[in-house]
Amino acid sequence: MKRLRRILTWAALSAIAVAFLYPFVWLVSASFKPRGEVFDHRILPETFTFDNYLQIWREAPLALWMANTLLVTVLAAVTVTITSAMVAWGFAYFRFPGRNLLFGVVLATMMLPGAVTMIPVYLIWNSLGMVGTLTPLWAQNLFGSAFYIFLLRQFFLTLPREPFEAARVDGAGNWTIFTRIALPLCRPAVVVTLLFEFQAAWTDLMRPLIYLRDSSTFTVPRGLKALLDQFGFGGQWHWEILMTASVITTIPMIVLFFLGQKHFLRGIATTGGR
Repeated sequence: MKRLRRILTWAALSAIAVAFLYPFVWLVSASFKPRGEVFDHRILPETFTFDNYLQIWREAPLALWMANTLLVTVLAAVTVTITSAMVAWGFAYFRFPGRNLLFGVVLATMMLPGAVTMIPVYLIWNSLGMVGTLTPLWAQNLFGSAFYIFLLRQFFLTLPREPFEAARVDGAGNWTIFTRIALPLCRPAVVVTLLFEFQAAWTDLMRPLIYLRDSSTFTVPRGLKALLDQFGFGGQWHWEILMTASVITTIPMIVLFFLGQKHFLRGIATTGGR
């Protein structure tokens, strides 16, 4: 009975893995097909061609778009991780009147739809002369994120207070305790935050659509939208070009996850333990 249960478990997990992997495998396969065979549902292309990869580099400044996206994602991930960790540490370590109420207000901001603040935020950036630049895509993260504050606070709460109190007795200040002890101890949660925000910024389309005007400042999602507009004409969509661009821009996220998967899984497993 135990062996049968194990077999059924492995079968179910394998089926789920195939269901998740098939779309990406199909995407890679479609990128090597000519336009007429993109939707023939063959995993192995009947006509195998590299022309799509050559054409995409000729038709679009994909390297520039990826460089812009990398700059935005790195700045967004680093800034939101640092600021959210600082706020989370304050809520987890320090005791002050109204702490729980203030934390509840921070969490309540997650219930506010992004569409409510979209126009006021745009007017602010427009008054600062930042529309058309990459700054609005990442600078908002300087104020932290309620979700990441909650995630990191839950991890900080699982840490014993003794090392911090011992460090304080030895003369360490609050900033030293935070940077030299607290942050290294919550490395898995920090990696989770970095990966989550990196993925969110890398795939963000709404803000680039709102703030970017010139193709030289486009990010990858905005560039893909431009390619969709460029190659979708006369009722004949050049899906093979879009599939190829999607493969090229998806691979960095896959590589990033594999590089950080150990810390990612550990952070998911241990966050929220208290």
